[in-house]
Amino acid sequence: MGKITIKTKQEIDSIIEGGKRLAQVKNSLFEAVKVGVSAWEIEQLAVALIKKSGAEASFSKVPKYHWATCININEGVVHGIPKKEVVFKKGDVVSVDVGLYYKGFHTDTSFSKGLGVDAVVEKFLNVGKQTLSNAIAAALPGARIYDISQRIETSLKEGGCNPVKALVGHGVGRQLHEDPLIPQFVYGKREDSAEVKPGMVLAIEVIYTLGDGEIAHDKDGWTIVTRDGTISALYEDSLVITEKGHFVVTR
Repeated sequence: MGKITIKTKQEIDSIIEGGKRLAQVKNSLFEAVKVGVSAWEIEQLAVALIKKSGAEASFSKVPKYHWATCININEGVVHGIPKKEVVFKKGDVVSVDVGLYYKGFHTDTSFSKGLGVDAVVEKFLNVGKQTLSNAIAAALPGARIYDISQRIETSLKEGGCNPVKALVGHGVGRQLHEDPLIPQFVYGKREDSAEVKPGMVLAIEVIYTLGDGEIAHDKDGWTIVTRDGTISALYEDSLVITEKGHFVVTR
């Protein structure tokens, strides 16, 4: 594991402001995801909103990735290219991941939304939302990353879902992906995992499926899908660890 970055007060202030702006972008994108809308239209809206906020798109800074969002539907897990031909239909689960770069710092967030889905899928989505809340509640100074991972795995399993073990949450700041990595399952010893400390900024992610959690890569070179074709969803927020607890910056 590389160095875990602790941010200064000035850096934290920039991250909080960036997170606030990203939350506004996310909320607008959530409202815009509707039946008949395309992934490309959501991408274009994200580009416009990020520019209006005075920031830059984090994801377009990733080498060879040229978009502001990653958009997936149904069995799509992460890293989906926002294509014009992807038009949302009734019954779809749409997942949108978006990052913002403001005054030298990244924040990262994502959501999933069901479009006229049945009760089974609605319950599936609620499991993810609750799991993210449970995981964030475990992100306290003095805790271990192990504790966050355990909360994610336990909450998903109790809801009849499985984490995608190949994908993880992460630290965030000057780089979009920093240490510590935050697995969605526990392994090794608790005392060997990184301690949660004030000044850390974490992007906690819940990436999960109704199937076995195994993944495959689409032929477009970016999109990751469930290997068994079951639906997937993701929920993510960025938060600052404080002396007394934490502060979620992307809500």
